[in-house]
Amino acid sequence: MLIDWFTVGAQVLNFCILVWLMKRFLYHPILHAIDEREKRIAAQLNDAETQKAEAQKQHDEFQHKNELFDKERAELLNQAVLAAKTERQRLLDEARTAAEMLQTKRLDALKSDAQHLNQAIHRQTQQEVFAIVRKALTDLADTRLEERLSDVFIRRLRDLDDSVKTGIVQKLKTQTAIVRSAFELPDEHRAAIQNALNETFAADIQLQFETAPDIISGIELSVNGWKIAWSISDYISTLEKSVDELIKPNTKAVK
Repeated sequence: MLIDWFTVGAQVLNFCILVWLMKRFLYHPILHAIDEREKRIAAQLNDAETQKAEAQKQHDEFQHKNELFDKERAELLNQAVLAAKTERQRLLDEARTAAEMLQTKRLDALKSDAQHLNQAIHRQTQQEVFAIVRKALTDLADTRLEERLSDVFIRRLRDLDDSVKTGIVQKLKTQTAIVRSAFELPDEHRAAIQNALNETFAADIQLQFETAPDIISGIELSVNGWKIAWSISDYISTLEKSVDELIKPNTKAVK
């Protein structure tokens, strides 16, 4: 078998040219593309790691913020609960204080009403009793009793203190004095009272005699606001004052 070396050489040359062309235009670009792709993949991997690290960092920050938020929320909730309890206690204390004040006012009002009622009852009873006494004494009094009382009145005039005499002597000397009695006095009793006044005050006293049914069994001498009297009515008035003084402590004890 004969070998065509020219053909073989041409084929070898063609093969070498093909290899060079493939290496020049195909193999190197493919390798370059592969390198570029590997670089891109490596860059993407690096970016992914960076993004992953950034995402982990953000996740950690978010987790930390959530923990802080949960902690602050728990603190705020505790503060709100404590404030609500404090406000509730304050409102309860205010309500209790208001209720106690209202109860105290009601008790004071009841005590005051009871006191006023007791005072009214005592006063009404006292007025009724003394009104009955006055009525009874008025019914029992007669002219002879009134005339007898003039003697007692004259003795009281003679027994006046010097200080009292000094205080009214000028009024009696310059003004008309009025003598009142429940019954009209006889002339001899009027004269006796006139003489007793003249002797007591060493002056000529001007007198005017009047009858006053409200004076129970007694005689009254008055001049310019000054008065000296002796009557059972005065005794009753004194007794009324004493009863009033006796009733006041008892009514205060009701408080």
